[in-house]
Amino acid sequence: MSHPSTAAAASATPDPVEEVVPYIPVVLPVVGAIMIFLLAMIAVTMA
Repeated sequence: MSHPSTAAAASATPDPVEEVVPYIPVVLPVVGAIMIFLLAMIAVTMA
């Protein structure tokens, strides 16, 4: 077999999704807090 296997070729390239997954537990609550703050600021401004 002169061609490399597809599994070896797939594991050689880094998956962008797997690079982002470790940051999700930090980013998700921060973005949620920012969204809540912005929505509350809009509600207070409109009131």
